[in-house]
Amino acid sequence: MPASQGDALHDPEESAGEAPAPRRRQLPLVLAVLGNLVVALVMVSLVQAFLVRVHNVASGSMEQTLAVSDRVLSSDLPYLSSSPQLGDVIIFGHGLTWNDEALPATDDPVEGAARLFGDITGIGTSSRVYTVKRVLGRPGDQVSCCDANGRVVVNGMAMVEPYVYEDLPFEVGVLDCSTTPASARCFGPVTVPRDSYFVLGDHRSNSADSAAQCRGNRRSECATLVPAARITGKVIAKAWPPGPI
Repeated sequence: MPASQGDALHDPEESAGEAPAPRRRQLPLVLAVLGNLVVALVMVSLVQAFLVRVHNVASGSMEQTLAVSDRVLSSDLPYLSSSPQLGDVIIFGHGLTWNDEALPATDDPVEGAARLFGDITGIGTSSRVYTVKRVLGRPGDQVSCCDANGRVVVNGMAMVEPYVYEDLPFEVGVLDCSTTPASARCFGPVTVPRDSYFVLGDHRSNSADSAAQCRGNRRSECATLVPAARITGKVIAKAWPPGPI
């Protein structure tokens, strides 16, 4: 017989005397929201740890390639099977100076918690400062400046760098590496030690980089190098405004 509008529809195989299955208890709304938030934070942490990280450019040392307040995406995936190459734009972490591995410890529990949260999730402040620069010297390379045309020389070969913006002044015979005073563009030669990298900013006249303490002299021991262990990834794109680098 057809079921009337008010009749309940049953599974044909369900026995008439069998009790209905008990309903699962639903979590309170607050616990459900907190659970979803924890899952979301774990996912963000995994993405930032193994895929991509988002960084805000805080200085003008990489203009015009990267502008102040640009947001960039970096990833360590390119370096799982190889090391940074000449010309790569990298992100590395440090403390108050490049020689410090991390920022000094804080006595403020709120700041400490915020740093821990940032270290785990990659969101907000953390125990390190992150800097972006371009690789111009790999372990074992000899880096100097300048050749007769004012270019950086790596292992005897002059680098072609169309991305350089507002370089330091250099004029052959007037202000070069043989004049007194020498051009501030001049440095080295510097032999990059094992497990270290020599980096420069694209905005050469406004960059605190590996050559900053060597400008205008030919000494080799003044370079500030980046330990390989501090490199967190290669910049692969601009997140905002979106685009390549």
